[in-house]
Amino acid sequence: MSYTGANSANSLFPKIFIVFGLGCLLAACATVPLTERRSLHIVSDSELLTMSVDEYSKTLKESKLSTDPQKVQMVKRVGERIAQATAELLKEKGLESEIQNYHWEFNLIDDPKVVNAWCMPGGKVAVYTGILPVAGNETGLAVVMGHEIAHAVAKHGNERMSQSLLAQRGGVGLSVARCTNASLTKDIFMQAYGAAAQVGVLLPYSRLQESEADHIGLVLMAKAGYDPREAIPFWERMNKEGGSRPPEFLSTHPAPESRIDNIKALIPEAMRYYRG
Repeated sequence: MSYTGANSANSLFPKIFIVFGLGCLLAACATVPLTERRSLHIVSDSELLTMSVDEYSKTLKESKLSTDPQKVQMVKRVGERIAQATAELLKEKGLESEIQNYHWEFNLIDDPKVVNAWCMPGGKVAVYTGILPVAGNETGLAVVMGHEIAHAVAKHGNERMSQSLLAQRGGVGLSVARCTNASLTKDIFMQAYGAAAQVGVLLPYSRLQESEADHIGLVLMAKAGYDPREAIPFWERMNKEGGSRPPEFLSTHPAPESRIDNIKALIPEAMRYYRG
């Protein structure tokens, strides 16, 4: 090949690379159920689910599970009802194929100092006993679990991991980088979820994602037969619990006043799903 030809080929390669990368990023856009917001999902469901199962198992092994049968059964009962509501919502939105990705587990971790709960991709849920006094009753617990399961339904973890991957690898080069570095996604996942075994803190969500989880969570609890209006007194109790230093459950959430105002505005929509 002549020098001119080689130079031309070299100048063409970056353009092909950029077009390929942009195409991959566009293809990775997904729509959040209910809110219809477009979000970036670079990590495949299969990758995320495998890592989720591993980390969840590790968390359970390193934690003390509650032996209080009444509280354990309440957590499982609320979880199963919201799981059914999740399946119904996905069907209504034409996302039946995603139901198979959920292999639900609900565990109550005995740690009264941790006021928190979380849900990993695929429906791996943990509730800490420290949040039960704030929940107050089964409906209050449904507010908590509906909110956390909503994060999984909206795939907020995938979105945040995708943002982290983009930040580390510089945009359009990400697709090729992930193909040549299989450990990249695993590293980001551990940064996102690895702290769960210590204090139950997952990757901080943005305020937009938190508000979205409030929205979807209200609908899920309503479809599960829990009165969504009870979300308002729950968040009021949670805000009082925070004091000068908010619990981990609130550490990255919107300001208390604006959150409650937003929830009040969403109640009429959620009530349309409430079965009473």
